Amino acid sequence: MNHTIPGFDYHRVPVADDVSLNVAVGGSGTPIVLLHGFPQTHLMWRHVAADLAADHTVIVADLRGYGDSDKPAESGPGTYSKRTMAADIISAAETLGHERFALAGHDRGALVAFRAGLDHPGAVTHLACLDVLPTLDMWEVLHGTTAAVGFHLYLMAQPPGLPEQMIAASADAFFGYFLDQWTKDPAAIPAPVRAVYLDACRAAVPSIVADYRASATIDVDHDRVDRAAGNRLSMPVTVMQQDWGAALGYEATALWSSWAPNLDHRTVDAGHFMAEEEPGTVSAALRDLVQR
Repeated sequence: MNHTIPGFDYHRVPVADDVSLNVAVGGSGTPIVLLHGFPQTHLMWRHVAADLAADHTVIVADLRGYGDSDKPAESGPGTYSKRTMAADIISAAETLGHERFALAGHDRGALVAFRAGLDHPGAVTHLACLDVLPTLDMWEVLHGTTAAVGFHLYLMAQPPGLPEQMIAASADAFFGYFLDQWTKDPAAIPAPVRAVYLDACRAAVPSIVADYRASATIDVDHDRVDRAAGNRLSMPVTVMQQDWGAALGYEATALWSSWAPNLDHRTVDAGHFMAEEEPGTVSAALRDLVQR
């Protein structure tokens, strides 16, 4: 299958020393940047991006360490911190001529978007986060046997070596498990797209693990500092989630409201990969967001 979104132009955009991102750009109008989640690439936005391009300049990036973007070796916790990955996105948008833009992320991309909103409020005009909690809150709600749903978080939080070895030994089974288990509508990720995701993840095991390891270390530290300082997201924020709170025993709107005073929280009847399962619903929510 073609790894590109039809009608979009592709660029390699330098964002840091020896790091360039694979970025697709399409449409015209006010800019919106879309960031993918795990275990996917920018291709997960193919339906939403094409829809939004009718009235927006849409920028879709592979995150550092994923897809066709560069995958620097983990030299410390900062290599794949969400702060570093957010700075990548700010730099890429500026290089493409956009100092201010709306930003939407799913899963890992939503954590990057959240950090970008806190660190770069002058650049992010509107923020959307799909099916995550902020990193600090995520760890705090996982407890007891219900935490088994996040077993991969604990595996990839371990020191370098064993997680990479275990995952690389059964990469397709490991990454495919999430594509299968987290999808309500299997047809939303057809076999050719699934193959693209598995190929990309198979080639990126060390950087994917490093991304998750950062979320158990430095990303938590950054969130704690912001919470202690009372830092909050100053822009309009839309959160779209499954009803994870019912399963794990927390109130999602209350958790998000503590970070985002201007919040529109929506519970979506879809699987985790809602941009592929319910693209029309996601597109409509993003259009509503940028009108706020």
